[in-house]
Amino acid sequence: MPSPVNRRSVDLSAFPDLVVIYLGMRVRTLAGIKTLLGLGPQIDKAGAGRPEGLLHFENNIIYRVFPLHLGMRWYWKDFASMERWTRSEPHRIWWQNFLRSSAGTGFWHEVYCMRGEMEGVSVAVNLPPLGFQAFAPGVPGRGPMFSARKRLNLPGEVPAEPAGVSEAELS
Repeated sequence: MPSPVNRRSVDLSAFPDLVVIYLGMRVRTLAGIKTLLGLGPQIDKAGAGRPEGLLHFENNIIYRVFPLHLGMRWYWKDFASMERWTRSEPHRIWWQNFLRSSAGTGFWHEVYCMRGEMEGVSVAVNLPPLGFQAFAPGVPGRGPMFSARKRLNLPGEVPAEPAGVSEAELS
């Protein structure tokens, strides 16, 4: 008797350089709720704008209700596309603003590459630990741990950081 469940898989062979990034924001204070809710529509608009190389995006994935912790998953055709977007508007402004003040939130991301590389970073994320932090030791985000490209050991030069977010400016 055939199964009533329609079991499907995906053929990712056309995407050898696929990169999936999970991002999250955890609320740390009451002010963080306003920050999180204010960014939501902006992030939706950015994804709907389909930046070059963005294949698909899913926002407002709830990781936890208390403390409030929302996230997203974005699929990129390759790392270079994702990296270019992070240095452009509006992402550049979001990151600069966050680094000036986390506004009651913490931020994290984890990157998974089709070729097997993985990396993650967290900024102002409070306990309990999440993702890679739950089992791997944390190290300062300096030197080779400052950029995603370096954490992934990818070839090529790290593009210049936008003003206000370089390692030298944050040290």
